[in-house]
Amino acid sequence: MDHTEVAILGAGPTGIGAALRLLELGKTDFLLIDAADAPGGLASSCVDDQGFTWDLGGHVQFSHYRKFDEYMDLAFPADGWLWHERESWIWFRDRFIPYPFQNNLHRLDRQDRWRAIQGLISAGSLHEAPQNFEQWIFATFGPGIAELFMLPYNRKVWAHSLDTMDFRWVGERVALPSLEQAMKSICLDEDQVSWGPNRRFRFPLRGGTGAIWRSLANQIPARNLRLSMNIERIDADARVLSSAACQVKYETLISTAPLTWLTQAMADPRLAQRAGQLQSSTVHVIGIGLEGEPPESVRKLCWMYFPGADSSFYRVTVFSNYSPNNVPAPGSTWSLMAEVSETDFTRRDRETLVQRVVEEMNAIGLIPDRRKILSRWHRVLKHGYPTPSLGRDSILAEVLPELESKRIFSRGRFGAWKYEVSNQDHSFMQGVEVVDHILYRRAEPTLSEPDLVNQRYNPFPYAEWEAA
Repeated sequence: MDHTEVAILGAGPTGIGAALRLLELGKTDFLLIDAADAPGGLASSCVDDQGFTWDLGGHVQFSHYRKFDEYMDLAFPADGWLWHERESWIWFRDRFIPYPFQNNLHRLDRQDRWRAIQGLISAGSLHEAPQNFEQWIFATFGPGIAELFMLPYNRKVWAHSLDTMDFRWVGERVALPSLEQAMKSICLDEDQVSWGPNRRFRFPLRGGTGAIWRSLANQIPARNLRLSMNIERIDADARVLSSAACQVKYETLISTAPLTWLTQAMADPRLAQRAGQLQSSTVHVIGIGLEGEPPESVRKLCWMYFPGADSSFYRVTVFSNYSPNNVPAPGSTWSLMAEVSETDFTRRDRETLVQRVVEEMNAIGLIPDRRKILSRWHRVLKHGYPTPSLGRDSILAEVLPELESKRIFSRGRFGAWKYEVSNQDHSFMQGVEVVDHILYRRAEPTLSEPDLVNQRYNPFPYAEWEAA
């Protein structure tokens, strides 16, 4: 049996963040374990048989943290990155409209413009507190923008009924409307595209997003890294991890695995039953590699949102625009990457989904000529989005502390199950912060104060939390 002071399950951004922080603090008695044969987790990339590079979703690198940026700079030198000004658009009624929708109403037909403005005016007069995400949308945007964009788009993204979701996660994730900005767009007939925390982002020159995490994992000594090790059971009382091949005795466990899996692996029926009430969605990532050049309409775009019923996908990324090295022949090949949600409430025919996506892209004009398709790539992410459902916070408030009483710290996108702090920067810093919490009892603001960390660019360590 192997022995380690700290066992870390999962070599994605959270696990790598925890491992690098331990090394930074001079702590070398740890094991970073992953069932996959390469690091990265949900931030991995792969190359298909035709030479197209694909991410597991539409990842971009932007940051709320100085510490995260320091490690991004460590991953690659300056010439290993490409910087982009965000170009995100919405496909609506057979035309592209800049995102955010409510700041670009001048692009709508006159009737839709008035419907949107009328709704914004009425929203400002409502005083009843919303009880769920759907009610929050109506109360915040009014019925016009709600029905034109917010409701259909969010139903596609989450694939859950919006009245079963909470709204207190929203924060910076949704561009809040301003009647003044909406009227300015209409009166001046000008696009407003500068909103958002990710309006400027960087992307690796080579290797996709996964190359970042492979590079950072290379900073971890081989003796501390165990890939292709599938943990099947966790004895929380004896503090033992078991795989088919070996066992690992630990003093503290940092788990970045889905909280639902963790409680089942512990064989704790009560915790498993409680965590089992958490909700999530599966995401189908479909890559289409093409010969030639993209049509003029999308030549400079980063990604596009699709609220309409004429497509299965909710978002499409022009992935070849992120780096010319994402395609096998830059300049003569290009690529699109679509994302489609699935839950028990919104089922997909997996056998025909890729063909359906191709046909929808063709009908919209994203793929003018299907004969130019060189590659069709499909990956199913069973755990795609952690759903901020009603009751989620009460479940986490019960399960996470009980795990910690057993020296098990569940963090990361699905370890903490908080969508609002589940980007790569958030996930990495959850790993960094939990190490400081374990060793020094320091605060974990990303986990406990998501609204605050999302409102600013955060130094590290966090002076105001330490002072408190």
